[in-house]
Amino acid sequence: MQSVLRWLWLVTLTALLVACSTPNPASVSHKSTSGYKSARTTVPVTKGGGYYKDDGPGDRRLPDNPDAIPDAVPVNEPLLTSANRPYTVMGQTYIPESNQSAYRARGKASWYGKKFHGKRTASGEAYDMYEMTAAHPTLPIPSYARITNTSNGRSVVVRINDRGPFHSSRLIDLSYAAAYKLGYAGNGSAEVVVERVRAGDVEPTDSPVRLANVNPRDDSVRVMNASLTAPMSGIADVARVPQPAGADGSGVWLQLGAFGTASNAESFRQRMLSLAASNDVEGRLDVVNRDGLYKVRIGPFSTMARARDVADRLNVQTVVMR
Repeated sequence: MQSVLRWLWLVTLTALLVACSTPNPASVSHKSTSGYKSARTTVPVTKGGGYYKDDGPGDRRLPDNPDAIPDAVPVNEPLLTSANRPYTVMGQTYIPESNQSAYRARGKASWYGKKFHGKRTASGEAYDMYEMTAAHPTLPIPSYARITNTSNGRSVVVRINDRGPFHSSRLIDLSYAAAYKLGYAGNGSAEVVVERVRAGDVEPTDSPVRLANVNPRDDSVRVMNASLTAPMSGIADVARVPQPAGADGSGVWLQLGAFGTASNAESFRQRMLSLAASNDVEGRLDVVNRDGLYKVRIGPFSTMARARDVADRLNVQTVVMR
């Protein structure tokens, strides 16, 4: 009898040991079937959201050509009282701007994606990671800003509709679509220049810039709104005389592009000079250096109407500057 009991005890103990050494099926890791790769999106992502744990891109495929994603178009909107009151986060008090003053800053931008997709923003709207939006601690809600990636010269216009980021190392949080278009979705963050724009600053065209001879590696930025410095010495030509505005350079200017290097800016300026001549466009083409970018502009024009006519002739999306 004792031998039988001992045998039963050994069988029970063996079964328990086997059970303890068998992995729990629920804990076995496996690749998600709804993640980034299954969505067949073309940009490889190494860091989701830059600084947000468990964040990342969604299942929706974005265009292979980032330029096919339309920018936000600035319009006049009333400010939201509830979203523009002073507030405190993590012991830091923020006072949102409520005026129309110019804003320009340089710093780090991150992006946020599916972890926040559909959640309510400070504006009361649902966050859509596929729209051209952004979060900023103090810019008015709603308002608009041009964001330029300083590493590649790409530029987008976004609508500010949320608050954040609340970290001293970051300047702004962009939607996944905006980060994708700026070319840093795969890196998580990028050094950017943020400039506030308003309704009327951006002159849209029927289609994005399409210049047959422009090398995409020039990293051209279609437009930036900025206070311009004096032209770089030796980099200016007159497309056609007489000059359309005062000799002192006063009047309306159109910015046509911005580049990370002076050589790329000059190459683009030469192409635009030929394009302007072939389209019977009057104006001075030059390059100015500001915020670490070499910006190509044409002008000055005596009226806004004349500047818009030139933009239409060149078929280039521009920002009008006085």
